[in-house]
Amino acid sequence: MLETDNFVVRPEGKESVLRTDRLVKRYGKLTVANGVSINVRQGEIVGLLGPNGAGKTTTLKSVLGLIRLDAGEIYVCSEKVRFGQTKTNRYIGYLPDVPEYYSFMTSEEYMEFCGSLCKMEPKACRTRSSEMLELVGLGGEKHRIGGFSRGMKQRLGVAQALLHSPKLLICDEPTSALDPVGRKEILDILYAAKEQTTILFSTHILADVERVCTNVAFLKDGVIALEGSIGDVRQRYAQHAVLIELYRSEDTEELAKLYPELVLEGRCMLRFNGKQARLSEILCSIAKRSIKFRQIVSETPSLESVFMKVMETCTHC
Repeated sequence: MLETDNFVVRPEGKESVLRTDRLVKRYGKLTVANGVSINVRQGEIVGLLGPNGAGKTTTLKSVLGLIRLDAGEIYVCSEKVRFGQTKTNRYIGYLPDVPEYYSFMTSEEYMEFCGSLCKMEPKACRTRSSEMLELVGLGGEKHRIGGFSRGMKQRLGVAQALLHSPKLLICDEPTSALDPVGRKEILDILYAAKEQTTILFSTHILADVERVCTNVAFLKDGVIALEGSIGDVRQRYAQHAVLIELYRSEDTEELAKLYPELVLEGRCMLRFNGKQARLSEILCSIAKRSIKFRQIVSETPSLESVFMKVMETCTHC
């Protein structure tokens, strides 16, 4: 994967479902998008991460043709997105952060209403509606939407967004106001939906991205600071830590004094952050001292540690 002026070029492979090229959007003196370039390929689940005000919602609404950009281009399924036109939205399913409904409708009635807006054939709409309601756990639900919990409304929103079999599903902060159970339900649904469509969702909840996403894009100050697969970004920005547990606290203290790379984590625990070659040297030296290990555990860096490092070190954003 190559990076050029914040635009990430991936190796040839699956076709691009969404490509944004150096998007710029200003509101007066405030620049909320300052060269946003993303490439989302077929079959990916991409998490768009960033602090509040980073430009996540502006980017998503631009893809939907709802915001007039100052510069840049957007392509969905190789067709150019134009402000105020909805032609490319036939490829997109969209779930806003707070979906609105007609409270007097049932979920089945709402799905059929949405199908009519999409000009779906009634029989095909009923079949597809039933399938999608089953997918989100609302099959056979007869209560009116006005009595739904927030989690049920979000699940219905996903079903609605998938109704017309879109090539791309866009979700804006889909789990932000849900309790842990509701978050798990939505994430499970999104993971299941990857068999049907490509997914792009914005969030500030790192654990959600870590759980279901194949790829991630970090937004900071209106720029993509880092983009790639979860594994790639971890490898690039975070060193793998190794935890070394010993039997005796005296040995732990002695080794911490001898090797600056070893940090005390507890009475008998040391943490190593550094290169593999240096770790091998230290372990050989410990073995020569006849110091016994209880265990050595490699600790995979969290997405949170990568995110914090990107936010701290990205000065060109």
